[in-house]
Amino acid sequence: MKLNKFLIASAVALAAQFAVAEEAAVPAAEAAPAPASDLKVVQQNSLDGLLEAVRQAKVVESREHSQREAQFARDKAAQQRMLGEAQAQRRGEESRSERLETTFEANEIKIGDLQEALDKRLGSLRELFGVLQQVAGDTRGQFEGSIISAQFPNRGEWLNELAKKMGKSSQLATIEEMERLWFELQREMTESGRIVKFTTSVQLLNGEKGDREVVRAGSFVIAGEDGYVQFDPSSQALVELPRQPSGQFTGTTGDLIDAEKGEVTEFGLDPTRGSLLALQVDKDTWADRIGSMMGGISKGECWLPWCDGQGEEVGAVIIIVGIIGILLSIERWITLTLMGNKVDAQKKSSTPNSDNPLGRVLKVYEENKDVDLETLELKLGEAILAEGPKLTKNINLIQVISVVAPLLGLLGTVTGMILTFQQITLFGTGDPKVMASGISQALVTTVEGLVVAIPTTLLYAVVAAKSRGIMHVLEEQSAGLIAEHAERSGQPLG
Repeated sequence: MKLNKFLIASAVALAAQFAVAEEAAVPAAEAAPAPASDLKVVQQNSLDGLLEAVRQAKVVESREHSQREAQFARDKAAQQRMLGEAQAQRRGEESRSERLETTFEANEIKIGDLQEALDKRLGSLRELFGVLQQVAGDTRGQFEGSIISAQFPNRGEWLNELAKKMGKSSQLATIEEMERLWFELQREMTESGRIVKFTTSVQLLNGEKGDREVVRAGSFVIAGEDGYVQFDPSSQALVELPRQPSGQFTGTTGDLIDAEKGEVTEFGLDPTRGSLLALQVDKDTWADRIGSMMGGISKGECWLPWCDGQGEEVGAVIIIVGIIGILLSIERWITLTLMGNKVDAQKKSSTPNSDNPLGRVLKVYEENKDVDLETLELKLGEAILAEGPKLTKNINLIQVISVVAPLLGLLGTVTGMILTFQQITLFGTGDPKVMASGISQALVTTVEGLVVAIPTTLLYAVVAAKSRGIMHVLEEQSAGLIAEHAERSGQPLG
């Protein structure tokens, strides 16, 4: 009974497996080709058929196992042979390794003996080679920063190789290398005391290179026809300066270029070998401090002329006010000078001329000769008062400008100091350059205010004196006419 139940359960399980295998066969075949197998899935309708199918499957599986075992047995001899070859190769490599280790140890002992013999034979020469290494390294750094390398390039490369060679204990310097080092040191000393003219390539500001005739003054500076040039140690080439120093120095470079051999000429020399020249180039000029007329407007930084200077907007206002004051003063001075000349000419003429104040006053007198003395005084006084505004035109405005300009400078000073204290609050006092902009604004606006105030004050005094002089002439001539009229008419003055 138990056996029948077991057979029924096995049949049901196998049937389920076979059914699942048949349903999955089609998708698997569509996805990828299945490997060939001797096992065939066949549906059985009876228990006897199922039993026979199980028995055949066991027979097929047993036959495959037998084939694998036979194949393994056939390959066993070949595998044994390969194992023997690998073991023999391993023993050979181990033997070779032992021989190499023995040779290595012997070579180490031999190298030590040879090094000891070398050290004994070198003796004090080792110190010499150490000095050579140090001198070569120091000289290389000196040559790389020397302007003499512009005339004699690539000296540092050989010295670098020599220093590396001296750093290795296995290599020695030759007599030729030591003599060349001696020669290079002597040439550096000799060339540092010579003034030489030569042609070389110069890196221009537009990025191009051009051949220029230059003069090297020892190891201090190099100059060309257009001014000084700078030696760049990183590229080992001459570079055109972005801006030349003041004309006090550049004015002598042309004389040096044109000087003949043995001729003595004045020349601006930098004893610091470029440091002072760099400071002169970076030094702000008055154009930098004042700014350009339309520079700030064209850049969109501000809206006033000269506002891109260090004085900023306050400095721009001072400059504009100063220009207005100077122009008004010049106009008044020219006008009053011409008017004074005409008045002087009128004093020498008896015929009134309407092109000058005195002539117009005399014309009023000629038109009112027959009136009484009091009326004549009023007429002449009215004529003189009418000439007053023409003589004092814009003079008071000049005076106001001379007073306002230093006040604007004081405003810029206060604004600059406020900016300076704000920067100190934000960044501290560790870097003076941070405070430089505020201090510069404070000082530049003060200078601009004084520069405007001083000449406008002087010009105001000049034009005011001329105006008062002409008015004095008018009043003097008017008084003389009144006295003459009173004397002629017999009427008392007063």
